[in-house]
Parts: sequence; C-alpha cells; structure tokens
Amino acid sequence: MVKIALVSCGTEYSGVQGEIEKAANTFGGEIIIPEIDLSYIDESYKKFGFSAESSSLRLTIARAMSIVEGRTQADAVFIATCFRCAEGALVRNEVRRFIQENTRIPVVTYSFTERTKADELFIRMEALTTTVARKSVLAREKQEGLTLGIDSGSTTTKVVLMESNKVIGTGWTATKDIMGSVEIGAKEAFEGTTYSMDDVDGIGTTGYGRLTIGKKLNAELIQEELSVNAKGAVYLAGHQKGEATVLDIGGMDNKVITVNDGIPDNFTMGGICAGASGRFLDMTARRLDVDIKDLGPLAMKGDYRNALLNSYCIVFGIQDLVTTLAAGGSKEDVAAAACHSVAEQVYEQQLQEIDIREPLIQVGGTSLISGLIKAVGETLGGIDIIVPEYSQYIGAVGAALLVSGMGKRQK
Repeated sequence: MVKIALVSCGTEYSGVQGEIEKAANTFGGEIIIPEIDLSYIDESYKKFGFSAESSSLRLTIARAMSIVEGRTQADAVFIATCFRCAEGALVRNEVRRFIQENTRIPVVTYSFTERTKADELFIRMEALTTTVARKSVLAREKQEGLTLGIDSGSTTTKVVLMESNKVIGTGWTATKDIMGSVEIGAKEAFEGTTYSMDDVDGIGTTGYGRLTIGKKLNAELIQEELSVNAKGAVYLAGHQKGEATVLDIGGMDNKVITVNDGIPDNFTMGGICAGASGRFLDMTARRLDVDIKDLGPLAMKGDYRNALLNSYCIVFGIQDLVTTLAAGGSKEDVAAAACHSVAEQVYEQQLQEIDIREPLIQVGGTSLISGLIKAVGETLGGIDIIVPEYSQYIGAVGAALLVSGMGKRQK
C-alpha cells in the first residue's frame, strides 16, 4: 500500500474525508493522518512563520512540519482545503511549497467542495500512487523493442509506434467511436513500416479511453495521463535530467506538472471553464472561418490589446469576439486576443498553484498554435519555452516509453 499523508483543513468534519479515502483505496493507496500533540502545533506554527488565524489551518501546518521533520513517514502527500476559504488557499500553497523544498515526496493539492466525490479525485490519486509505485519505470530514459503508445483524448486519439528509442510511426484522428478511432490511428502509425500489430512487444494506453482500449487490446500498461505526459515531455525535450515544468492545454482540461529527474513531484489539472482550453481556440478559429492550423500564424500578426476579452466563460468569450469583429476589429487582433485569454486564464487558474521551473515544456495539440506559445511566454514574463518535435503526440509517446521493458506480449 502506498501511504498518502492527508494534510488538510476541514475534511474530517465533512463527507469529503470518506471520498478521499475511497479514491486512494481504489488505486492501492492508504490515507494516513499525521498524529501530533498540542505543543507540537504551537512549535511548528512558530517555525513555519506564516500567520494563520484558523486553528484548523495551524493544525494543517503542523502536519506538514511532521512530514518534513520525519515524524510521519509517507510516500506521497495530498493537500486539501475548502474552496471557499481564501486563507486556506494561501496556506495550501505555502505548505505545498514547504514540503517540496524540503523533501522529494510527490505532492498534489486540491480545493474541495461539500459535494466532492471520489471519482473527481481518481486521476490525482492514481497519479500519486503511480509515481510512487513505478518510480523506477518513470526514471527509465530509453525505449527498447517495438512498442505502441495510444492516447485516447477527449477530442483526438493519438497513436505512436516506437523502436530502439525512436518514433517510427504516428497516427492522429478525431475521437469518435473509441476503438474505431484507435484502429484508424494505428493504421496510420504502421503505414510505411514493415510491421503489424502482431510484431509489437508492448502496448501502453492513456487518456479518457485508456481502460476500454487497454481491456480490448490486452495492453501491458494502462496509466493516467499525468505521469505519462510528464515522461513523454521530458523525453522529447531531451530534458530527462534536472527540473522542468510540463504544460498541456488540452481540448477539455489542462495539466501542469513539475518534474525532477524525470519524476513528477507536483501536478494540477482541470480548470474553471472551457474558456481556458483548446476548445475555445477551436471555436474561435471556426468563427474566424480559418483552419485551426492557421490560427497561430494569424495571432502572431495581431495585437491582443485591440480586442480585450472580459469573460472567463467560453460562451461570453465568443460573444466578446463577435462584438469586436462587428465593430471593425481585425481577425488578427481577435486571434491574438483569444490566445492571450487562454494563456491568462491558465496562469490564473493553475500556474499560480505551482512553482514554475524552467524550462517550460509545452505539449499537446495546442502547442502547435504559435500564437498561444507566444501568449504563454508573454504572460509568464519571457520564460524559456520548449515545444519539442512530436509535441502533439505527448501522451502516446509517454505510453510507448513506459511500456518498454515490461516484458514480451503474449502473442
């Protein structure tokens, strides 16, 4: 069992506690709560040096201190505070930073509501347990044999064929029928090679459809996308040693992962509204009557300040763009404004929850939109951004890498 220390405020007094434990148990994790006495709470609070009025948050700080000082032995840490509490959000972030700076224990933070259910926590718990249980696999730097990686995303399905540490085939198609999309992607990946599915040594799956695909194809690896994407990103960027941050702005949700020597140690995902996702950019392209591939170059020619967006909502955001066009605004300015809107929302909703480590490796289909890359860089004050080759196939590449070395398939 992977021991996951719960450092939280308020979960014990609500139905959330049981849901957190249920989610952890689903993936072989065991929630433990650091046990401390009253004198240690005061001692820890003084050492920590962060003012908190809430006694429950002071307890949260003391529990974090007990992990750092070795009083509580844990394999991973789950930090949770109520989304209604501003002070809780501040403490949550400071505690996360404190644990990361003083340990090598993987951490995830979460802002819970009264209606939080276990299935909302699954991918975070799966990523935590995976990072601990498969640390040696995640640290592997080379791919061996012939492996197939499949990423069944919310909007597209990506397939990658790898051999001897190189990508030798790729496939990309819209996600419709799950297995039908895999079949189309696999056909493209094998095209131009001398191989067929019977020659593959291992199959790895990730993404929303990973369980269905994994079962149908008898895959050796079925893994959540947080750890898989992190592995694929640092491999493609040639940055498997040292620190980095991985940013994947997806079609429905976003992922931000900090990595140390190829191992994820903090991640956040989700978002408040689809206005901070690739879906908004797709809708913008359609409204401008351009192919999504042309949105980036169009945005590079525009000035986002001429078409400011005032809404996080994807619906009202499009309404703002329509209003700008009706007033005589240019397509270039509207495209630039859409890219900046997404970049700013990702920063405000997610990037502020982590400590960004350079380089920032931007991946996923949206990494091909040059205007978005520019907008992210400007939003982050000129940070070094790497967009590696095959960046849009990141999950499939990670799956093909991680399944390598897991043993030959049963033909």
